[in-house]
Amino acid sequence: MEPTDPLLAEAKRYGYVEAGGVWLRPVLGQPARQIGLVKETDDAALLYFGQRFEALRAKVDTLLARMEASENKGSFLMKALHLKEQLLSYDGLGDFTGLQRRLIEAEESIAVTVTRNREKNLATKIGFIHEAEALRDSVEWISASEKVKDLRQGWLKTGPVDKEMTDDLEHRFQTAIQVFFDRRKAFQADKKAMTSRVQNRYRELIQQAENLKNSDQFETTSRQLKQLQQAWREVNGSLPKKQASELWTRFRAANNHFFERLKVHIAAQQASGGPGSPASPEELLARKRALADRAEALMSVPPQEAIHQAKALQAEWKQVGTVRGEESDRIWQRFMVACDKIFELSALEYHLRKRVGGEPANSPSERARFRANTLRELLKDDHQELEVLRDNLDKLSPSSANDAFRQMLQTKIRSFERKIRTKNDLIALFSQQAQAAG
Repeated sequence: MEPTDPLLAEAKRYGYVEAGGVWLRPVLGQPARQIGLVKETDDAALLYFGQRFEALRAKVDTLLARMEASENKGSFLMKALHLKEQLLSYDGLGDFTGLQRRLIEAEESIAVTVTRNREKNLATKIGFIHEAEALRDSVEWISASEKVKDLRQGWLKTGPVDKEMTDDLEHRFQTAIQVFFDRRKAFQADKKAMTSRVQNRYRELIQQAENLKNSDQFETTSRQLKQLQQAWREVNGSLPKKQASELWTRFRAANNHFFERLKVHIAAQQASGGPGSPASPEELLARKRALADRAEALMSVPPQEAIHQAKALQAEWKQVGTVRGEESDRIWQRFMVACDKIFELSALEYHLRKRVGGEPANSPSERARFRANTLRELLKDDHQELEVLRDNLDKLSPSSANDAFRQMLQTKIRSFERKIRTKNDLIALFSQQAQAAG
């Protein structure tokens, strides 16, 4: 008579009792094996192992249901593999072949999902890399730093890719980010150094003003203080408001102290019929013209001696006073160009002394030609530096926070443009000397 309990009937389908033992029929490529003993009746023993199989099937059902509901199906792969392996040694009576088929199907489904997800992760990470590499040239430091932060978080949240690509992608991403941080660090160091230079320049001007505030050389000191005031405006540095205010207060106090004394001095002169008026503009132009002549004459003086004389002439120029007009501008241009040539010649001689092998001791024409060629080599570096400075200026944000840095870049650009013009003038001069001597 057939059993009325469906579970018992299922157990008898996949197992049997023999010699007091409970046996599982051949399944999953394995021969029949004993899985337990009969303790009470045969049916009770078979029902017990049928119930054990149902418990295992319930675990499989739960696992597959959770996997189906989850977005991260790959996280269930190892659990499915473990259950599939457990089927080979589990003591129970039931459809092990059906459970194995379900687990194999789940494993294949997970593999397809994992492959699809890894392809999606690969595309996402390559996108992050391109965005990170695009920041290499950014000078929008605040917004770019926020972007890097977002990219890092997105990278960490993105799942894995194929193992053979992991290291390469990680290296590219981290390298691109590090390039940005290295550039930001260099910019901040430049900005800090510039701020330090601005502070030092203001303090230097304050010290000069304080040294002059008690001077009795009223005419000369008036010109000097006005030059210091102009120099103060040209610094145009960006400092914290409190610090800038403190420095300006000191500088203004020194100036006010002197000019209050000057008012008293002028009043005293007027009361006593004091000495005559200052030098006329014609006299000042004559003095400046003579200084320009002396500066141009330094081209025939040895460079190491000429540079000291040029600095002395610059100091003397500052003492002459201000004269406005086109003639004054022309004389100033002559004087500035002559001094620039002296400084470039001194730098050239220094370079030649440091050069391995030194300068070839040949004829005057060969020496002149050698100097012209050396200046052409140095010009290449100047042009490269100028190009970098212009590029940095073009990329600089118009934000007012960058005004001081922009001022520094513009000053450097003007300096390199002058250096390049002066070197070209000297190259032309040496080329003429080479032809004349040849």
